[in-house]
Amino acid sequence: MRLAIVADTHLPRGTRRIPDRCWTEMAAADLILHAGDLTELEVLYELEALGPPVAAVRGNIDSAEVRARLPEARMLEVAGVRLALVHDAGPARGRIARMRRRFPDAGAVVFGHSHIPIHEASDGFQLFNPGSPTDRRRQPHHTMGRAQARNGSIAFEVVALDR
Repeated sequence: MRLAIVADTHLPRGTRRIPDRCWTEMAAADLILHAGDLTELEVLYELEALGPPVAAVRGNIDSAEVRARLPEARMLEVAGVRLALVHDAGPARGRIARMRRRFPDAGAVVFGHSHIPIHEASDGFQLFNPGSPTDRRRQPHHTMGRAQARNGSIAFEVVALDR
């Protein structure tokens, strides 16, 4: 199963837009994950119109409509992998242990909030943050994530969208 992973799209905002390559990656996926801060419900509708199912959570700056529609966190079963989705995983220090305690049945946690692409692993437990396709902040590239899940395992990859 192929996953396209985004977070922190923060749209609409000025002239920002999701890059074409990101739209292509999402349309080609079997499942789209959005780890919060869509901002407005229209962004969710645009993702859902692509065709693949969308699993999303709310973020800290989402509108009241987004917050009413989406949970703070969710658990998914993807090709035999238990995957948690949340917006804010907290400070870097102690993050893996904290997320393991919060999601004890998960093999991986996908999160956003920092706009910093991260892939960390410890004893078979993984944390993944795709960064942001629209607001790179101090990062060198706008990014998203890709993952391949099969037979109870998942492999994550950060995709630089403006290379």
